[in-house]
Amino acid sequence: MNRPRTSSSGGLAYAVGAYGLWGVLPVFFLLMSPSGPFEIVSWRILFSLAFCVVLLAVTRGFPAFLALLRQGRVVGTMALAGALIVVNWTTFVVATLAGHVVEAALGYFINPIVTVLLAVLVLRERLRPVQWVAIGLSAVAVVVITVGTGGVPWPSLIMAFSFGAYGLVKKQMGGRVDAVGGLTLETMAVAPFAALALVVLAVTGIGGGVVFGSVSVLHTLVVVSSGVVTAVPLLLFAAAARRLPLATIGLTQYLAPVLQFVVGVVVLHEQMPTSRWIGFAIVWVALIVLTTDMVLASRRGRARDRSGGAEPMSRIANETAG
Repeated sequence: MNRPRTSSSGGLAYAVGAYGLWGVLPVFFLLMSPSGPFEIVSWRILFSLAFCVVLLAVTRGFPAFLALLRQGRVVGTMALAGALIVVNWTTFVVATLAGHVVEAALGYFINPIVTVLLAVLVLRERLRPVQWVAIGLSAVAVVVITVGTGGVPWPSLIMAFSFGAYGLVKKQMGGRVDAVGGLTLETMAVAPFAALALVVLAVTGIGGGVVFGSVSVLHTLVVVSSGVVTAVPLLLFAAAARRLPLATIGLTQYLAPVLQFVVGVVVLHEQMPTSRWIGFAIVWVALIVLTTDMVLASRRGRARDRSGGAEPMSRIANETAG
């Protein structure tokens, strides 16, 4: 049965909105300066939790959320997801404030390929030869960048693997946890650590301490809005995922790192030596190979998907970013 045209067009708008917002996150985090990265991540967690609570109240989602809380395995799994996404968030913010937005973009470019690799290492899936080619090309790209710049692009690798692992953990939940309930559980699990981090920062002054509320009204509003900025793209993505084929979601996910790359190179004027350009070019070739294979495989497997067959991890788009 074909999807209605209005549903597909609306879903594409949701997807572009989600990945577009994730793509300009570096600019948002720069607006939060002079807050340090650990203060930013801590407030992002706490205000995200507050926003989720408001959403649960508005949508009358508390009964369903309380049902999730009674499932120990769900709570534990989402707590692990929360820890992984905090690693991703922290690395992203540290890279952004340190002037390494391009490296952050590289992490999200190679994330789909890392997801495929994790499918092999963790889920023991068998990949097609073309997928192995994409993984090999990505490895070559990392080596080229490492040799050319004299250092391993650790922020890129940490972001790619933490987000890939996050997607893997979320996949274990299948469709049992909705977007708002999932984000609420994740942020609730890490909120105590965020609060503790703020106390430590305030007492010790490490990383500039806690400056929230002491800079300007605009700065305070930007920090408070970090909860909305975190949750809204996730909700847009959830709406898109219900309306679009997996292959379309897979294609639109590249909008975020493309925008981050443009912000880093054009807006922030980060250096792009020849080796980095070559490395990025190899990654882009790998993504073209992987995406083409994904689209072809999606067409071949459409009948099986409609019949309710399980989708392998290597074809699942991650459920959030940034």
